[in-house]
Amino acid sequence: MSDGMVKILHGNTFVVSDDVGDVDASSTDPTGLFSFDTRFLSKWVLTLNGDRLTSLSTDDLQYYEARFFLVPGVGSVYVNSTMSVIRKRAVGNGFTEDLSILNHDDKPVTLTVRIDADSDFADLFEVKDALKKKGTYTRLVGDGTLRFDYRRDAYERATAISASQPCEFDENGLTFTVTIGPHETWQTELDVSVETLGHELPTMTGADVGAIRSLAEQVKRPIMDMAADLTRWLDEAPRLECDWETLPATYRRSLVDLAALRFSPLTAGPHALPAAGLPWFMTMFGRDSIFTSLQALPFTSELAATTLRELGLRQGTRVDDFRDENPGRILHELRFGELTAFEERPHSPYFGSADATPLYVVLLDEYERWTGDTQLVRELEQEARAALHWIGTYGDLQGNGYISYERRNAETGLENQCWKDSWDSISYRDGTLPGFPRATCELQGYAYDAKMRGARLAREVWGDPAYADRLEQEAADLKQRFNRDFWVADGEYFAIALEADGRQVDSLTSNNGHLLWSGIVDDDKAAAVVGHLMGDRLFSGWGIRTLAVGEARYNPIGYHNGTIWPFDSSFIAWGLRRYGYKDEAAVVAAGILEASHFFDGRLPEAFGGYPRSMTKYPVQYPTACSPQAWSTGAPLLLLRTMLGLEPMGDHLVVDPALPTTIGRLELLDIPGRWGRIDAFGRGRVDTSRTTAAAG
Repeated sequence: MSDGMVKILHGNTFVVSDDVGDVDASSTDPTGLFSFDTRFLSKWVLTLNGDRLTSLSTDDLQYYEARFFLVPGVGSVYVNSTMSVIRKRAVGNGFTEDLSILNHDDKPVTLTVRIDADSDFADLFEVKDALKKKGTYTRLVGDGTLRFDYRRDAYERATAISASQPCEFDENGLTFTVTIGPHETWQTELDVSVETLGHELPTMTGADVGAIRSLAEQVKRPIMDMAADLTRWLDEAPRLECDWETLPATYRRSLVDLAALRFSPLTAGPHALPAAGLPWFMTMFGRDSIFTSLQALPFTSELAATTLRELGLRQGTRVDDFRDENPGRILHELRFGELTAFEERPHSPYFGSADATPLYVVLLDEYERWTGDTQLVRELEQEARAALHWIGTYGDLQGNGYISYERRNAETGLENQCWKDSWDSISYRDGTLPGFPRATCELQGYAYDAKMRGARLAREVWGDPAYADRLEQEAADLKQRFNRDFWVADGEYFAIALEADGRQVDSLTSNNGHLLWSGIVDDDKAAAVVGHLMGDRLFSGWGIRTLAVGEARYNPIGYHNGTIWPFDSSFIAWGLRRYGYKDEAAVVAAGILEASHFFDGRLPEAFGGYPRSMTKYPVQYPTACSPQAWSTGAPLLLLRTMLGLEPMGDHLVVDPALPTTIGRLELLDIPGRWGRIDAFGRGRVDTSRTTAAAG
């Protein structure tokens, strides 16, 4: 299934077009050329003799380039065309496009080749929220170049367009008048360069054409390097061999998309962390980068190391209500666009996330367990201690021992600061929304896990057994209180949240699975929780719904109220393994991986929560990000879960439980502190049936 859009990307720069290669963006349409949260090109439309073109085929197998095979004209009536057009586009600092027109006739043809171009320089938030610009535009036509400029006070952005063949430029684009001989090809190279952080375009005069072209050549060099980098990335990943056709295709798609989503902040040098997702979230996100790094650890530790360093570098140091910042708090989101520059948005960075801070400690510990890199753990000791301190101080808004949240930036801050961050995602059974502060259940699980993992690091790496003892006692106390206060006795599951007065927000949600993953659930309650997760109200056959069928706000295509998020299901499967329910974990894994087949191996951010018996295929969610980092990471974590991969000291434990759809699975050269090791498994878990719904 496809949304009809063609997307190529490299780091924070990406191009989204239709299947012809054209961009004709409306104010709220996330198509165009974007870099560092600004749209540098909002129109890029090719016509021949005034007519637009029709797509024959599109090749976007490499994340950084696409090819469009086209014929002149539009419509559904077949025409035996005597011409074809090929557009080859590659993204870098802007993009280059090789345009070729092939004349298949035995007579020459004369054409007017036109590209209409424009830029609105919209901040990504302006695109998303349909806001108007406040600066001024300038269009400059030079000898062989067209430049768009935007300025608001000291804030400046620019786009420059040039071509390798002679053409006429005007303020709205460029025109070629060409004659192509019989069975000959005409070709030109188009360069679109952008001025963004760290990249300056020359001042526009007729004498600067050479400088513009020189910059374009510099842009192309990293494009040429991307193929080699992707080859290295794939070669260093574990090799997968499997007799189920879907899994190798999904695995490779995940690795390629994860490579595409790598983002190098200005302070990181050549090192990269995962950006959250295209088109809206191509930047550093605390929660998303941490979750994705956790998913990818058995396959690459590079992302986790950069994520830990970069988030630690930007850890909160002060009390700032506009940015929801506290000392020790890990950022939620970092942006570079105009609205952030003028403090119309707080994302420089914004700290409105209550889960990223405990998850930071979880990732640090899991990273050391896989890699044995105690040097990084020592390097980040103060950052980890500050995060643990935040849990019990600034995170505990009510002084009741639970992390809760309430935004201090009421105008542009996030209401919900958990992973289900839409406005209506936290509700009672009857659909009523609770007040603030809100203490959601998974936050307490993450806090418990962070304290336990922090205790291990304190004892084994930092040499502070007293601190370790204290953290373990705090974790034990938290677990005891949590299992008392959040347990919905008449339903035998955990409430999604507590109100400020201690009342249980009693809807049944997938958050229960995150509690298993964190280890905060008492053993005598685990079976009931698993029963709900695998029952018909939560498990659709494709994955775990975010909200159970029968709850007042349940909607199979509600963003956090009934859809299935592959990332969510992957961590739930990991939690099922933690409590010994490895067959149930295999059932969840099979559902998500079977769904991936219908998305050509690229799992979207979310898809519909309809029962599998009703649809026979997973239903697309209309505005889901794709590729999206933690959905890209979901197959990787599910592979770990099915094979039962668990680091134990300098050894890797392998305990496979595979669905019967997989006859044979081999994951070879798994990297870690043990060097490289192989894991094998054979399918035995019957996924045609699921655990009956509790109650």
